[in-house]
Amino acid sequence: METWPRIWAEYDDEGVWVYQAFKDEIVDAALELGRFGKGFSLDRMTWIKPSLGWMMYRSAYATNKRQTRILRIKLSREGFDTILGMAALTHFDHHAYESKDEWAQVLGESQVRCQWDPERDLRLRKTGERAIQIGLKGDVVMRYVGEWILEMEDRTELARHLGEQARRKKETEGVWSPRVYEVCAETARRLGMVDASEEEGR
Repeated sequence: METWPRIWAEYDDEGVWVYQAFKDEIVDAALELGRFGKGFSLDRMTWIKPSLGWMMYRSAYATNKRQTRILRIKLSREGFDTILGMAALTHFDHHAYESKDEWAQVLGESQVRCQWDPERDLRLRKTGERAIQIGLKGDVVMRYVGEWILEMEDRTELARHLGEQARRKKETEGVWSPRVYEVCAETARRLGMVDASEEEGR
């Protein structure tokens, strides 16, 4: 039986936490201003990740080039849901789209990209789940920066600590406690989280 991907994230009634990795200049400016400023491009696609494990894997515990600093960013629930509702998968999925032509049209028109990758725990081991990555561009980046970010904090030291714990093969409990983030049926279909034909038959 096929297992459908789920969004794992930390969240409360106010917002959802996501992670991004940058170089020092961008993070220092953002923390000083309380919003993105110097070095952050509004003209390029920017990727947000609800999964701390995937962020550690992607940045190699904040050691990869131009990914030496980790920000933990709280987005409003309204913003996060809006972003998900606009997303187009980066690959064709017959559960989400009736044809490749439909998928190509949606992808071409959307300012939000979504892709699913193997989820990782904090020691970078595959968990059997999927991790969502969400790419933003155009007007959505403007709204992300100007409207939806509620707060941000530096998690670079945590990343380095997790890397050291991983090298020592030690587990780190309670650092990241995600829950499944529920989305509406339309968004679930759009993101390939359910079989659309099964949903329609209910």
